[in-house]
Amino acid sequence: MNEKENNVKHFLDLIQKSRRGKFKVYIGMSAGVGKTFRMLQEAHTLLKNGIDIKIGYIETHNRKETHELLDGLPVIPRRTLFYKGKNLEEMDLQAIINLRPEVVIVDELAHTNIEGSKNEKRWQDVMEILEAGINVISAVNIQHIESLNEDVKHITNIDVQERIPDNVLRMADEVVNIDLTAEDLIVRLKEGKIYTADKIPTALNNFFKSDQILQLRELALKEVASQVVRKVENEVPKNIALRHEKLLACISSNDKTAKIVIRKTARLASYYNSKWYVLYVETPKESSHKIALDKQRHLINNFKLATQLGAEVIKVEHKNITDAMLEVVNQKQITTVCIGKPHLSLFKVILSTTIFNKLLHRLSSSNIDLIILS
Repeated sequence: MNEKENNVKHFLDLIQKSRRGKFKVYIGMSAGVGKTFRMLQEAHTLLKNGIDIKIGYIETHNRKETHELLDGLPVIPRRTLFYKGKNLEEMDLQAIINLRPEVVIVDELAHTNIEGSKNEKRWQDVMEILEAGINVISAVNIQHIESLNEDVKHITNIDVQERIPDNVLRMADEVVNIDLTAEDLIVRLKEGKIYTADKIPTALNNFFKSDQILQLRELALKEVASQVVRKVENEVPKNIALRHEKLLACISSNDKTAKIVIRKTARLASYYNSKWYVLYVETPKESSHKIALDKQRHLINNFKLATQLGAEVIKVEHKNITDAMLEVVNQKQITTVCIGKPHLSLFKVILSTTIFNKLLHRLSSSNIDLIILS
């Protein structure tokens, strides 16, 4: 693409961005902190100020205080789908786009749509609404962020299935944290403001434990803080900004380690609001006709995960992993290299010392950081 075409594409991108709707997301550490309540309060305020706002989808979970806030707000009827012998309700995406309100409220961003819907996920519906020039206010819990999946599983012992890619949150113009202390949240639960009385004992013995809530709260606060950092970096003049970080995650065909490196590098990239890459070096002993089929499948899935988290995947064939890494570091002007903690025997460590020293020396002499992720 020549310079003229680049200029035209840049201008078209600016036009499309200006036509796109604004995106605001309320985020919280768990159910019951008040995200839906706050969205409905905002809807009333906007309506009083003459803004054409409609409820595209809201889930009150039969919470009395929240449900009462629906009074007086225009609600777009849901569409009905027949699925597995039942009539189920889903957000009517096409009705929202046809009505073209100035602002639409769309709750539960991580929701999986009923089979037969246009999109698999609600966040994909939201992307379409935004592209149509409609402003969206939505909400999500911190445990639904893709790159935090392993952290959340470690904290709660629950593998959350409904997740959104990190770049969806990164596209938000505003991210607002709805924060409560663990004590306040547990009080709300015991008062019946989150679940019905029959579900409270189970909730207290599982998800709503003080230590778990505290850790999830920390994740939520860190996420919003990283969003603020991105906003500052985008709005602060470049001549007074810190160096622009570029991260390189180096993975192997080891599925478990690769996932850890990808997810943790994604978090670092999110914090620094930086471009990042995932590098896989295919050595002769791991060529496609030598590597096991299950390893090939895991590798492809990890490439897919990296792409979903916003990385650019680089796959190169090279007999020397260190040389290949250093070539990519130079080409992409990388500032930080992330690798997995090596699981090596003492003998292999001794054999690898020269290779590791070469990598360390070249990176340190170029003022490039090396992070070993465990």
